Amino acid sequence: MNNTILKIGHRGAKGHFAENTLESIKKALSLGVDGIEIDVHRCASGQLVVFHDFTLDRMTNTSGEVSKFTLTQLKRVEVKGHCQIPTLSEVLTFVNNRCLLNVELKGHDTAEEASRLITFFIEKKGWDYSNIIVSSFQSNLLETVHKANPNIPLGVITDSNLEKAVVFAKTINAVSIHVDYTMLTEEIVAKLKEDFKVFTFTVNNLKPIKRIKTYGVDGIISDYPDRL
Repeated sequence: MNNTILKIGHRGAKGHFAENTLESIKKALSLGVDGIEIDVHRCASGQLVVFHDFTLDRMTNTSGEVSKFTLTQLKRVEVKGHCQIPTLSEVLTFVNNRCLLNVELKGHDTAEEASRLITFFIEKKGWDYSNIIVSSFQSNLLETVHKANPNIPLGVITDSNLEKAVVFAKTINAVSIHVDYTMLTEEIVAKLKEDFKVFTFTVNNLKPIKRIKTYGVDGIISDYPDRL
């Protein structure tokens, strides 16, 4: 086993508790993760909330688009498992620089506020740039973060065109490429690692976990970080 591979909990510890909740993040930390991946959207009152889907339907007792609700309204929504939707600020406060936090920008208009918040937590709350990665599938959001604060480490996510992702990643000085594990071979990982760290998602089953570890990736994102 390669002990240098970072164990990263997907949306906290999605396999154990409701994804993207403080309860799920707490569980991931209790499992000894090296990192936690979360997703953010901007709500109607402007704050960044930690939630994966664009709509509330799958994970809560409410229906509708996340971006159409104010934070006050979202705090009254019940996530499966009697949990609450946290803000990015609440997650940064809770994690408190204890591990890597991979903030994936999901929703529209999330980049500027994410940059502002992360910069604040680094300058005023003791966080280190080395414990932050802002990632996204959306190139425009990453470009905005890069312009707002070029010190924030960036990761480009892809589940399709790896070559295109690499070309773009170089234009924003990204530190990592985040790749669907089904796209990886040992040769591809070796090539990517010439310029980037390689994080792979979402690896949950024991056979692929064992195989991916032999490729020398830098981090594995899993719903079950205790299996890594």
